[in-house]
Amino acid sequence: MRAQVLERQGPVEDRPLLLREVPSPRPESAQVLIKVTVCGVCHTDLHIVEGDLPLHKVPLIPGHEIVGRVEAVGQGVEGISEGQRVGVAWLHWACGECRFCRRGAENLCERALFTGWDADGGYAEYTVAYADFVYPIPEGVPDENVAPLLCAGIVGYRALKRAIQGREPGRLGLYGFGASAHIAIQIARHLGWEVYVFTRSPQNKALARELGAAWVGEAQDRPPEPLGAAVIYAPAGWIVPEALRSLDRGGRLSLAGIHMTPIPEMPYSLLYQEREVVSVANATRADARELLRYAVEIPIETEVTPFPLDAANEALVKLKERRIRGAAVLVV
Repeated sequence: MRAQVLERQGPVEDRPLLLREVPSPRPESAQVLIKVTVCGVCHTDLHIVEGDLPLHKVPLIPGHEIVGRVEAVGQGVEGISEGQRVGVAWLHWACGECRFCRRGAENLCERALFTGWDADGGYAEYTVAYADFVYPIPEGVPDENVAPLLCAGIVGYRALKRAIQGREPGRLGLYGFGASAHIAIQIARHLGWEVYVFTRSPQNKALARELGAAWVGEAQDRPPEPLGAAVIYAPAGWIVPEALRSLDRGGRLSLAGIHMTPIPEMPYSLLYQEREVVSVANATRADARELLRYAVEIPIETEVTPFPLDAANEALVKLKERRIRGAAVLVV
């Protein structure tokens, strides 16, 4: 099969992904083989390829926003049939036994494995996944529009939940307006929040307005009214004090990224008056199921820019340079 393979980390401008012919995987017990049709291109892929996150296996096939059809099922698999359309997300496997899994926090599992990091992902014609960690995808929505929901959507939704949990709808800030935030704004508005968007990209400013943002500015700008909650989707630590300056008393700031540049030293006054900062680590299968229900209920519309599989490096370069409107996807 054809696959984009990472053998050595490096700047995406140097085209570190190599298009190779590699053996097709086979499903083991409790796994399914999936013929990939589309795989989303995520900021986490960028962090893995460039070395912000260490390699867990070499060589590696990245990609963890996978949509495809089940080609074969391994021994012991029930409830999933050949030909079924399914999605695969970042959480590849959790043990179900550790102290975190037992309390329903499998996103913090001490032995968790992640798609496109610990296991080969979807920048390929085929991939394997554990049957308990794939998601049936309803027919009717094009594959390329589903793919961004499977990480940008799921983790972005968890970050949104962490920001607004237990709060009455009010003013919500979204910092960065790429794949995650353009999905989150639709959920937030559905739940009654007035959304303020902070982004420097002209095309993303336009998209935010199209999706109903009440106000659009840049991270250093102050919104017209203090925010009750905010989410930082951009992996830029310098935004943290800027966002805290825009929070109201008792406001909560959620940090969505798996990686973030250093947070600068800041005065305690930015945290005073019971402002909170919370982080987000991965997501659970429950988050995924909730997000997919919202996708049908609202319904969520995703803005995508497609690339062929052999242009994976180019997709990552454009993602890094913030030249993607919405989300990038590889069409396999």
